[in-house]
Amino acid sequence: MKLKTALLATALTSAAFAVSAQEVTVMSWGGAYTKSQVEAYHKPFTAATGIKVNSVDADNPATPIKAQVEAGNVSVDVADVEFSDAVRLCDEGLLEEIDPSILSAAPDGTAATDDFIDGALQDCAVANIVWSTSVAYNTANVSMAPSSIADFFDTDKIPGKRGLRKSAKATLEMALMGDGVPAGDVYEMLETDEGVDRAFAVLDRIKDDIVWWEAGAQPPQLLADGEVVMSTAYNGRIFNAAVAEGQPFEIMWDGQILDFDLFVVPKGAPNKDAAMQFIAFSTSTQALADQAKWISYGPARKSSGALVGLYQDGKTEMAPHMPTSEAALKNALVNNFEFWVDKDAELNERFNAWLAN
Repeated sequence: MKLKTALLATALTSAAFAVSAQEVTVMSWGGAYTKSQVEAYHKPFTAATGIKVNSVDADNPATPIKAQVEAGNVSVDVADVEFSDAVRLCDEGLLEEIDPSILSAAPDGTAATDDFIDGALQDCAVANIVWSTSVAYNTANVSMAPSSIADFFDTDKIPGKRGLRKSAKATLEMALMGDGVPAGDVYEMLETDEGVDRAFAVLDRIKDDIVWWEAGAQPPQLLADGEVVMSTAYNGRIFNAAVAEGQPFEIMWDGQILDFDLFVVPKGAPNKDAAMQFIAFSTSTQALADQAKWISYGPARKSSGALVGLYQDGKTEMAPHMPTSEAALKNALVNNFEFWVDKDAELNERFNAWLAN
């Protein structure tokens, strides 16, 4: 009897695990970006595997992931995070390592390790998109269209409020480029006290005209409402507002800052195996190309580029709207994740102090 009871208990436990493992919770950033992932990743993954995907959002998924792991109460299996956050969380031991052998080869047989863009594969993270922080404006509200990043910081030339993300990252880089610093010299300058002082001096010039934003959905709303004449923004959010919603928005690519978003698995994820399956599926060549049907973020795999075609409307060519297009790259800065891993706390402390004055 005892043996039968033990066997029954084992069977029930195994069955319960099998049921719980047939789902995976994925945390992302919300809005048009999450929608693109749901359409390109979540729905096809469930259709292919039978594993349900629970979608949850946060203003910055790195923050709740860190809190959950440190509290020993992890409810998220996969999170979409920025590059510097992925590296920092991995260094702090808060993420599971991801074996690149789980990733699919390109259609021509090229190994995933050779097919992903340089830097896209990290010990604890796999990139899915290349995106940018760029300057957007409402054509109905500007006295003249901005043509350079310097115009963003020149309220005499183009009057009106400016929207800026409430963070040192990207803001300081853009300030220096707006003051004439070549993109290639920005991080070297920010390593010095003089360079940081110069960036804040540029921000001082427009401080009274800044409207701060924290969530990606805010810049399009600020532009639509006329609260600002131009704003830094995630390029995909502006594309969605302009093409899908018909807003009179344009992107001024000069001085854009390129970055990756990457999938990570929090340490102690309740459905780790399913999480790895999800990442392998969602970072395949076709899945990454499919996401570009829904939002203007470039796929992180080389083999996906040729498969990027039309937007979901069936008429808008996506390639010109990508931050990786030839025109967009003329004066672009690639985010230096190592710099921000080292300097994030220090520079945000100064940034917050500057905000308070």
